Amino acid sequence: MEYVSVDDIFKIRSVAAPKVMGKTGRVTYLVGQTDQDKDTYYSYLHAYDSKGNIQLTYKDEKISEVNHSNDGMMTAFTAKDEEGKSQVFLLRHAGGEREQITNEKDGASSPIFGLDDQTIYYSVKSSKEEQEKDDKTLKPTVVNRMKYKSDGGPSPYGVFPEKYSAIKKIDIHSKESETVLSGDENYTLEEIAPNGFFYSTDQSDNPDYNFSSKLYYRKDGQDHLLREGVNVVKVELSPDHKYLLMTLIGREYKNATHPHIEVLNLENETTIDVTTALDKPVGGLVAQDTQQNSVNNPSKWISNDTFVFIVSEFGSVNLYRGKVDGSIEPLYRGKHNIFGMDADDTAAYLTISTHVSPSELYKFDFASGQVSQLTEINKDYVEDTHLVEPEEIEFTSFDETTVHGWFMKPAAYKHGNSYPMITNIHGGPHALFANTFFHEMQVLAAKGYAVLFINPRGSHSYSQDFVDAVRGDYGNGDYKDIMAAVDYVTEKFDWIDQDKLGVTGGSYGGFMTNWIVGHTNRFKAAVTQRSISNWISFRGVSDIGYYFTDWQILADLDDLDKLWHHSPLKYAANVETPLLILHGEEDIRCPIEQGEQLFIELKSRGKETQFVRFPKSSHELSRSGKPSLRMERLNHMTNWFEKYI
Repeated sequence: MEYVSVDDIFKIRSVAAPKVMGKTGRVTYLVGQTDQDKDTYYSYLHAYDSKGNIQLTYKDEKISEVNHSNDGMMTAFTAKDEEGKSQVFLLRHAGGEREQITNEKDGASSPIFGLDDQTIYYSVKSSKEEQEKDDKTLKPTVVNRMKYKSDGGPSPYGVFPEKYSAIKKIDIHSKESETVLSGDENYTLEEIAPNGFFYSTDQSDNPDYNFSSKLYYRKDGQDHLLREGVNVVKVELSPDHKYLLMTLIGREYKNATHPHIEVLNLENETTIDVTTALDKPVGGLVAQDTQQNSVNNPSKWISNDTFVFIVSEFGSVNLYRGKVDGSIEPLYRGKHNIFGMDADDTAAYLTISTHVSPSELYKFDFASGQVSQLTEINKDYVEDTHLVEPEEIEFTSFDETTVHGWFMKPAAYKHGNSYPMITNIHGGPHALFANTFFHEMQVLAAKGYAVLFINPRGSHSYSQDFVDAVRGDYGNGDYKDIMAAVDYVTEKFDWIDQDKLGVTGGSYGGFMTNWIVGHTNRFKAAVTQRSISNWISFRGVSDIGYYFTDWQILADLDDLDKLWHHSPLKYAANVETPLLILHGEEDIRCPIEQGEQLFIELKSRGKETQFVRFPKSSHELSRSGKPSLRMERLNHMTNWFEKYI
């Protein structure tokens, strides 16, 4: 049996995005894999029915946004055309080659079949003034709005033209298309109804601060405002068209607010809040590094009055059932991460990951309550590889708050030996570590380290108060939670060598790594990834900076003292821990100048540090970056720990 290695990313495959095909008894799913020779990712469409599994597409490409016709006889999905633009393609299950449906200049996305299965609605980018680009001539980008760039956007600086999401529909047979919704705002088609459709828009008097949406029902040509001041995650019409199932995020705690479910009775216009009292977030916000092609489908009708939904709770993502009267009950709980879900009236189809299983497709039968595994995509990898099952831990922090997390022994652990330990910190801060497969953790364990990873205050899957507790308090309660975890495990496991401790994290976890080494010398080595060092400059250079500092630090440039107080750069003189700085050149979320400032300041003070810049890499380097660069990242990290620990 082999230990986990850095290049296992080429062995691990992702099973994701289950999608029920009408009344056919079939469900499709995507199988993603990493190609070492081409240094890229591919995904292939598969299907399961009572006869077993079958692969439907074989072309080496990355397909996504799979949707089926209402009769289950056709499948629409998006993939790149010959010019590298995302377009809508159609696959007829009666036979024949797949067909390109759209040919949009700036690409197409989000295909949805009309109720008659003769038309497909899709999303495009539009603007009042279309300008032809001459690749041989450099032209300036004129910026009028604060939202003008996005991490992972156009290379190299994430700057995009002033265009807005519009909705079009196309006749499958004639290929004639028409625009349904467009303007100087972003439109999202949410659901088709017999007499119209539901859509959301971010229209606002101040488009620089339009952080919520309005939800409309266009019925018989007339628009009816249903909700405003929320972010719309998903809406779905009940089979009898009497109720609207809405997964929404309010604005009470800015981006720390729990997603929740409401049911709107369309006949009497009354609404029931189904899940807020549960005090856990609907959906999953799990930090991981191998589950590709995941689709956020938090809820699904299974009858006229009953639906299923997923909930993040205590580091797991579980399946629940709800009714239109507001009652809910758990259906399938466990130490797992349900990161994909769809359902029909008989069963829910779930893609599930655990600490020792990257992902597979499962079926939860409503009548029997039994779960059956439908795929064995990663069977050989799991059987041939020594994977470490973490131990779940719970401890009390400085203020009597209970904090939850996990602890992994080294893969080759032997009683009587002492071992070093790495503490790993997730991003967000409103993400969560979970009962899910995490390649990076397994690599560290295979290298001979114990691994500690927890959900400090600010993490999802716990109460709203717990999630909100980090805002305005970065580097205080959250920092103390992490250090309390280190105290807890080093006291519990006396074989941990307290002179050989390391720490790492990315994004918010990178901020916290920077903060830690500026406030304690307890760790002998640290690796900070895609991090934040200076909230003052972050406010103006990040794609989210101008509002993220308001929401999370609770300060703007009128309060420089608070921004600077929470900036790790302020404490650079205190750093004695050798610090490796890893950063993507094209990271717009936490721009590389954050790493640059920290490196220059540490280097100028004679500190032990090194700066590694990853070309053509966004904030998503560790999850979906170039496979070769993902490997480089892990090698630099483990080499640094090996050198100093």
